[in-house]
Amino acid sequence: MKKEIKIIGKSEAIQKILNLIDKISKSDSTVLITGESGTGKELVARLIHEQSPRAIKPFIPVNCAAIPSELLESELFGHEKGAFTGAVYSRPGRFELANEGTIFLDEIGDMPINLQVKILRVIQERSFEKIGSTKPINVNVRIIAATNKNLEHAVKDGKFREDLYWRLNVVPLTIPPLRERKEDIPILCDYFIDKFSTKFGYKLVLNREVLDLFTEYDWPGNVRELENLIERFYVFSDNGVVKIEDIPEKIRFQENSIPQNLIIDDFNPFATEIDLNELIMEYERKLILHALNINKWIISKAAKYLKINRTTLIEKMKRLGIKNVKK
Repeated sequence: MKKEIKIIGKSEAIQKILNLIDKISKSDSTVLITGESGTGKELVARLIHEQSPRAIKPFIPVNCAAIPSELLESELFGHEKGAFTGAVYSRPGRFELANEGTIFLDEIGDMPINLQVKILRVIQERSFEKIGSTKPINVNVRIIAATNKNLEHAVKDGKFREDLYWRLNVVPLTIPPLRERKEDIPILCDYFIDKFSTKFGYKLVLNREVLDLFTEYDWPGNVRELENLIERFYVFSDNGVVKIEDIPEKIRFQENSIPQNLIIDDFNPFATEIDLNELIMEYERKLILHALNINKWIISKAAKYLKINRTTLIEKMKRLGIKNVKK
């Protein structure tokens, strides 16, 4: 029984992707998926395949960056017995295995130039030869490629063939990073919690403060980073409840992360008079209270979060009338 493939999210960006997948699946055109690492490019490729008329045939993934360049040609096209040292038997390549199905060329931007020529030929002629053979093998295969690189820049730098780029870029599909669909973060958290609860035997609980921090964070590793973090919580959690202090420092102490609820939104630029000192003091007070709250009123940690000395923070708290609740 095949595992159900799902793209999680209700954001407008994800709905657009799902609509595009629905249309792309009905065609047999070559697809080029672009997006940052961890956005789910292979998941999208699998979903396109599963919704296409080729769904009952193989989906064969190839990570062009993970296979050493000297072995990649053999992986893609196969080889005959005795074709090179160590070739003790004939072996089919991924293109042959994908016949009548879909081949997914992941990280194609890392493919060596000499192999790019052979991929171009497969696209144009739908045939290739194994290493050590001159007999052409015809294939009926749909090609989906993916990359986190800018292939147009790679073409200009001479690292990627322009003719291959245009052959691949028949139907372009760009996957948005997680920071552009932050409304999906709580939904993704619930999904991964359900996923790992089966593996670990209990259901993790994320405090509201934790989710607030998650929505402020930019997630450079995208959905994969979030999934890895949820699994890490399961491994290290003592009681199944994730608190602020359990969050990695790079998320807790991220720069430029002033929460929206701390922005002073009642400021009227057309007022006849503004008490600037009072306004600054009120804003400073809110920032300090935020730092103290997310750090459980541990002065040294709050000072680090604010990038000031501990003694400076204590003086500011006295001046602003903020009493230490941990005393």
